[in-house]
Amino acid sequence: MKHSEDLFLPPQTFAGLYSPHSDFGTARVVILPVPYDSTTEWHSGTRKGPKAIIEASQYLELYDLELDREIYKVGIHTLPELRPVLNNPEDMIKQVYNVSKSLLLDNKFVVMLGGEHSLSLGMVQAFKEIHQDLCVLQLDAHADLRDEYTATKYSHACVIRRIVELCPITQVGIRSLSAEENTFLKQNKMNPFYLTTSRPHSHPIQQIINSLGEKVYVTIDLDVFDPSIMSAVGTPEPNGMFWHEVIGLLKAITQHRYVVGFDIVELCPDQGPDSCAFLAAKLAYTLIGYATS
Repeated sequence: MKHSEDLFLPPQTFAGLYSPHSDFGTARVVILPVPYDSTTEWHSGTRKGPKAIIEASQYLELYDLELDREIYKVGIHTLPELRPVLNNPEDMIKQVYNVSKSLLLDNKFVVMLGGEHSLSLGMVQAFKEIHQDLCVLQLDAHADLRDEYTATKYSHACVIRRIVELCPITQVGIRSLSAEENTFLKQNKMNPFYLTTSRPHSHPIQQIINSLGEKVYVTIDLDVFDPSIMSAVGTPEPNGMFWHEVIGLLKAITQHRYVVGFDIVELCPDQGPDSCAFLAAKLAYTLIGYATS
C-alpha cells in the first residue's frame, strides 16, 4: 500500500533542523544519541536522556545573542538513536567507538548525547586514534576513578579510570569520591579542581586552561551542576556549579584550546522538571557554537 510522504512527520532532529541545515553531507556537526544506562545503580533512566534533550532542543532560540550568529548554519545532522547492547557494557562502548570513529573519518565534529557516562570511553578511544596528543576535560561531581564497580571495569563509575589509561585528563567540579579514588589520585599526582564547602565556586580558569593540552575532548556529566538547577541526574550532589560558571569556563577553553568534540551524559529526565532537559540542550547548542567559532 502506497502512502504520500506528506502524511508522515519527519524524524525529530536536534533543534528542529531540516534540510539543508541537517543534511549529513554538508553538516559540520553530527549529533550521536545513545540511549543506554546498563550500569547505573541509583536513579535509572538515563537511557531516556538523548530523546529528552532532542525534544527540548525544539524550543531553542537558534540565534545566539552572545556569539551574534545563528549557530545551526554550520550544519547539524542528527543520527537515529544508537541501538543499545545490554548484555555487556564493553560491547556497548565498542559500538560507540566504531560509530564515532567512522564519523571522525568523515571529518565530522561529533557530539554524543547519553545515556550513562561509561559511553564516553568509546568516544575518547576513537578521538585518541585521530588526535594522538588528545587530552580530556571532565566536568563532573564524581571522580569516576574506581578500577572496578559492580563486577565490571566498564561501569559509569570507572569511566575516567579507563580514560586515564589513554590520555591526560583534567577534572573540574569534583565533590564526591571514594577512598580508593583518593589514593589513586595521590599516587598518580593528579590534582582535580575540587568543589568543597570551604572553597568558593569560582574555579581558577587560567589554571584549568594551563593544565590542558592543545586538543581537548570535553565530557560533561550533568551532575556537575548544582541540583537546584539540574536535579534530573542519576546521582545528584549538592554544592555544584551553576550555568554561568560552566559556560564561562567552556567559553574560555574554546578561546585558548582546540575543542575537538564533546559529550553530555547522565540526564535522567524522570528525576526532574523539563527545564533540566532544556538546560542540557542549551548547553550542547552553546558549546557547538563556541567550538565552531
